[in-house]
Amino acid sequence: MHVTPVAWIVTLTVLTAVLALDVRHMMKHPHEPSMKECALTITGFVSAAILFGVGIGLFAHPLPESGKTSWHYAVEFFSGYLTEYSLSIDNLFVFIIILGSMGVPRKYQQFALMCGIILALVFRGIFILAGAALIERFAWVFFIFGAFLLYTGIKLVIDYRKHDSEEDSHNEADTALMRFVKRVVPSTEEYHGTHLSVKIDGKRLFTPLFFVIATLGSVDIMFALDSIPAIFGLTQEPYLVFTANFFALMGLRQLYFLLGNLLQRLVYLSLGLAFILCFIAVKLVLHAMHHYHWIGFEVPTLLSLLVIVLTIAITAVLSLLKTKRKNDDTPIEA
Repeated sequence: MHVTPVAWIVTLTVLTAVLALDVRHMMKHPHEPSMKECALTITGFVSAAILFGVGIGLFAHPLPESGKTSWHYAVEFFSGYLTEYSLSIDNLFVFIIILGSMGVPRKYQQFALMCGIILALVFRGIFILAGAALIERFAWVFFIFGAFLLYTGIKLVIDYRKHDSEEDSHNEADTALMRFVKRVVPSTEEYHGTHLSVKIDGKRLFTPLFFVIATLGSVDIMFALDSIPAIFGLTQEPYLVFTANFFALMGLRQLYFLLGNLLQRLVYLSLGLAFILCFIAVKLVLHAMHHYHWIGFEVPTLLSLLVIVLTIAITAVLSLLKTKRKNDDTPIEA
């Protein structure tokens, strides 16, 4: 896919402007967004992603030697977007645990989430550049990506099976760690608006919000290690990888407030993501074997999109059915 420097500059300029306007609006009007505001914002970002994907299909310029059409790249974009969006929703579970365990007031959660999203975009941008450079020079890196995704998928299944028994102990460990960090780093006990540090009696002290954002940033790095190999298994075009990640991350802040307790009902989401990651791992290995002429076929991109869509749909339906049945079976206290 031929992407001119002008196309990159225009795309980055527009996306940066969108992000800047979102941050500016949030800073000027700090508040917990209403359900209507969240729904409208998410609808806007999802619609923009769909229009962008259609635009790729209409206006992309495939390289003659690739043997691909512009709509092939559109399918790659939608496959990557759906995969990244699913992984991002899974990330929200962790954000909920972090913000809840660290006692972040609701009015500051929006700011913390936005900082987390910006850090995620930065880290993923770095990993995308590194991954693209590796793939361009060393095709064997697909075997490493495939093995890593397979490991991640298996780990998701293991974590799902032991989640209920160990969640409390993990939260206690996290709280103990933060208490230790706060003893070492000069800090305040109370929040000071959206300030990350304040000067009191001539001494610079960090606010609790600083530790929240630092925690979200460290989690973003781990998430990027999962998501970037996953999307490179669906497309090796850095332009599509970056834009799919951007659209998947934008709107997560509003999704956090919109879904709320509904996220807790997606009990099979980890299993669905595990299947998707393992499927992409196999696809990566087959792609590498095809590159070295060990086999004569690859998994079609359209099939990848179909598998991802069906897995997400089945996972969501089964999750909601299970939680509904569990709620129906819960006895009502007198």
